[in-house]
Amino acid sequence: MAEGYPFIDINAKGEGIVVAAFDNQVAYCTKAGATVTARVVAALRDLLERGEPGRLLDAIRVWPGAPLADALPLRVAGGIHALHLKGVEPDLAAIYEDRAGVDDAAIVAAAIRAHEADLMPWLDGPPQTNEAGRSSNFIAAMLWLAEQGLAPRFACLEIGSSAGINLMLDRYHYDLAGVQVGPEPGAMRFKPEWQGNPPPDHAIEIVSAKGCDVAPVDLTDPDEALRLKAFIWPEHAVRFERMAAAIAEAGRSPPNLVQMNAADFIEAELTKPQAAGTTRVLMHSIVWQYVPTEQQARVMAAMEAAGARATAERPLAWIALEANRVLHLHELVVRFWPGGGEPVMLALAHPHGASIDWQA
Repeated sequence: MAEGYPFIDINAKGEGIVVAAFDNQVAYCTKAGATVTARVVAALRDLLERGEPGRLLDAIRVWPGAPLADALPLRVAGGIHALHLKGVEPDLAAIYEDRAGVDDAAIVAAAIRAHEADLMPWLDGPPQTNEAGRSSNFIAAMLWLAEQGLAPRFACLEIGSSAGINLMLDRYHYDLAGVQVGPEPGAMRFKPEWQGNPPPDHAIEIVSAKGCDVAPVDLTDPDEALRLKAFIWPEHAVRFERMAAAIAEAGRSPPNLVQMNAADFIEAELTKPQAAGTTRVLMHSIVWQYVPTEQQARVMAAMEAAGARATAERPLAWIALEANRVLHLHELVVRFWPGGGEPVMLALAHPHGASIDWQA
């Protein structure tokens, strides 16, 4: 337990685990400064506990999978937020404006009763949590990899790309503790709060970026863009500004994004020729928990096999920014070949790019 935050197995299933997952999500959101989202999830938790009837809540109670791994609380919270963004449930404003002294559970229950048919499909798939701020972590990791002697020209492969916002990382500008990377002025600018030593200062180049998703999002489609916005925690106004910038950038030139599962994509891409003097890098953020176990095993096997073939002229790297739900932070972990492929934790990071605590 950390700061009163109980650890539960992310893959746990069974009686009682659904409410525990909602409790876990409330604590996680609170720690990340998402107090409004925490209120919505807490209201849903209260409705579940008190036996509030309804098709949506009953489906949540008997969830067949692992509710935490499936991000079940955030699926429902996204649907509630979408109702607010569309303006079809005015009473929700009391929560989303973070007013005190209101009955959150009653407001959410009324919204569910009025819009249950619209909310049910939100259970069908995991949240789309595409966030451009996470690209700062990818760039910092590439600077570190260049310092280790890997070729500073990177061919990026991303799994779980959602709308491909991080596939456009070469169009953004980064100020990482004074280390400047990327075009000026850049489609977006990132200057995360930095703790620890600055990252290595190297000239790096993104020569290509291609990604996959099982349900890719078209940023130029207003309905699909609304779904992405619904999964943005409403407390974080800057993320809505970034989303608008990403939509505009995708309209100018869409990211290279294909509909495939993670394992099929990585196995196929790793068989393709790799240019000499280029580091091929697998990258992903807040997605590994959604990848089925069988696919995780295939990705790991494909990367290990490709790592065994890697050379100084054609190196391979793996950059992962994934959740540590005990610390309420995300760990930036890198592996590279040749070099043994042992995992190295470079940083602890805020899930939306607000801060990086550099450990390397």
